[in-house]
Amino acid sequence: MNVPWVSFAPMQKEIKDQVIKKFEQMYEASTYIQGEEYRKFNEKFAKYCGAKYCVGVGNGLDALMLILKAYGIGEGDEVIVPSNTFIATALAATYVGAKPVFVEPILEEYNIDPARIEEKITSRTKAIIAVHLYGQCCDMDSINTIAKKYNLKVIEDAAQAHGALYKGKKAGSLGDAAGFSMYPGKNLGALGDGGAVTTDDKDLAIKIAALSCYGSDYKYHHIYKGNNSRLDEIQCGFLNIKLDCLDKWNKERNRIAQRYLNEIKNPKIKLPVVNKNNYHIWHVFAVRCDERDALEKYLNDRGIGTNKHYPTPMHLQGAYADLNIPKGALPLAEEISSTELSIPMYYGMTDEEIEYVIGTINRF
Repeated sequence: MNVPWVSFAPMQKEIKDQVIKKFEQMYEASTYIQGEEYRKFNEKFAKYCGAKYCVGVGNGLDALMLILKAYGIGEGDEVIVPSNTFIATALAATYVGAKPVFVEPILEEYNIDPARIEEKITSRTKAIIAVHLYGQCCDMDSINTIAKKYNLKVIEDAAQAHGALYKGKKAGSLGDAAGFSMYPGKNLGALGDGGAVTTDDKDLAIKIAALSCYGSDYKYHHIYKGNNSRLDEIQCGFLNIKLDCLDKWNKERNRIAQRYLNEIKNPKIKLPVVNKNNYHIWHVFAVRCDERDALEKYLNDRGIGTNKHYPTPMHLQGAYADLNIPKGALPLAEEISSTELSIPMYYGMTDEEIEYVIGTINRF
């Protein structure tokens, strides 16, 4: 049996007729940038997240970068980021001229450890980016308490957390602002690239809308040195359809995850831990194994797709060699990079596929 690491086919088949009809409507309307679908998406996604405002932008990296830029964070400033996230989180700080400062995670949950944040705060620290990695929210009460103590902004990197809950509140409403990615593989993915910012701060939302459109508050009137980062009208149309399905799709991912958690019994496999305060939406089902590479080959040889999130930590990437952080300085990030393996997790997996993955892992 072949089980891919991810497949969009069941999800896309379910909404195919709606997507094609929506495309035909938009094609006939000949509005491709910031039209009615864009306005509708901003309104719908803000409401879905429990935020007052949403601004659709070009991608998830731009969403984070524009938030930092709108807050005036830049040269000489520092931004706290997790040590084990995707590089886009750190790049957002770099792109505005700030320095990313890495903080280690809670190993079993993968998210940034609030107990380690304060020791990294300096007079130059301006914000904490809390990444809800793999689909589980961070300990936001602790992070917000630290931020308030030091007068820092809290920015959620919710790129992998569409619909995730912390104490009953959705990701995107848990800090000062949140950046989302709508990359096709996300739980709420476009059919191309896309991103969004959510916030309760009206002034911030207005500024980000301007910054994302050449710094313009209206056509040919430029009040900032802005960027070109707009969520395409056509992607908004598709996302408006998908958003109506998101909770159902996330519920099914939870069903699959519960089977993995209950039925994978191999002592070599370290399963993820779900914090009691969270509703995890399982963008990724990440296990750890000291024999990760052997496990990967074993599964791949038996037709089971896998991925690694992420095989080289940021501080050991050439892109951040200038920070001069030696190997061994961030041991938890390095341990995750060398032991983490993501196993199949997607809407539409059959019970036979789930059982095959579980049985194969248990026989490793």
